[in-house]
Amino acid sequence: MDIIKNIESTPEVLTKIVEGWEQKQNPSFDELATSVLQTHQTAQSSAIRAVNQMATLRNWLIGCYIVEYEQKGSDRAKYGDRLLKRLEERVNTKGLNVTLFQTSRLFYNYYPQIGNLIYAMTSHKLQTDQICATASHKFVTPANEILTKLSFSHIREIMTQDDPLARFFYETECIKGTWSVKELRRQISTNLYFRSGVSKDPKKLLASIKPETNSPAIAIRQPFTFEFLGLQAKDVITESDLEEALITHLQDFLLELGKGFCFEARQKRMIIDDEYYFADLVFYNRLLHCNVIVELKNDEFRHEYLGQLNAYVSYYKENEMHDGDNPPVGILLCTRKGRKMVEYALAGMDNNLFVSTYMLQLPDKNTLEKFLLDEIENNIS
Repeated sequence: MDIIKNIESTPEVLTKIVEGWEQKQNPSFDELATSVLQTHQTAQSSAIRAVNQMATLRNWLIGCYIVEYEQKGSDRAKYGDRLLKRLEERVNTKGLNVTLFQTSRLFYNYYPQIGNLIYAMTSHKLQTDQICATASHKFVTPANEILTKLSFSHIREIMTQDDPLARFFYETECIKGTWSVKELRRQISTNLYFRSGVSKDPKKLLASIKPETNSPAIAIRQPFTFEFLGLQAKDVITESDLEEALITHLQDFLLELGKGFCFEARQKRMIIDDEYYFADLVFYNRLLHCNVIVELKNDEFRHEYLGQLNAYVSYYKENEMHDGDNPPVGILLCTRKGRKMVEYALAGMDNNLFVSTYMLQLPDKNTLEKFLLDEIENNIS
């Protein structure tokens, strides 16, 4: 099979659209609009697939370079455990960070068959012994299937499974069912692999899952795509589905506390310096007479997150406060696989008594951390 041709060929549906237009000698306005929309959507889908495929190849190669350097690098002892951090500092490019490097290294180790694909495209062999040792295994998804039918966002979710057979199962079912990343994550979090193994009728169980394909409008919102192209999402919301679920539960959780919280907005849009920003949750507290802005990050704490929250608090203080309101307060929650952190942003508040009053009415940090830990342990997705 000509792999390159399979990846880069013009979609047949686009050819049909062009042929259909040529057959219209006197097209109506409706036919014009339909043809324009179909052409746009087809081209957009092809562009997204091309970006995802190249990003996947890039990540495998990055993982390959890192592993080879760790094994053979002439000065590898000089960097040791700080290798990936030093690499991030040296390349100094958005999207190329320690997290991506770790993921790429794992991707290289889990999917050596991608090397065969790169060899077919470039005639250069990479880690030949490793590739040949596993590529003939019957429970290995062909590299071309991985590249053309799974985005790297899918692959990252599947790599959460340590068991190679479990990964093969999710690869197979995801490709067969054309699952979205959200659906894949849901099936992993509900242990579909295990449930299929103990089910009396696994085929019936799998058949009950309805396909949920990604439209171009949704697929292009993957933050990974924006980073790869060096773009800014601006007016699109790109937070993870895990974060989405946690925000939903957090909204209910705060309202149930009964300390004066009134729900006001979700993904509240703000325009700062002609760019769109979105606050995850906004409440108004009747007892404190102020807005409470909540930001949740599915990540470890970073100082820029607190800076972002302070910017939102300052925006509300300048643009959303009304007569009788007290200054707004922000709550930042960060979490990643059991690590949790809560921070309060009290921008512009230098009155200790005033701050103490806020702390009496807001949920304490231990309560919020317990909520986060419970949600993570329950495999929210």
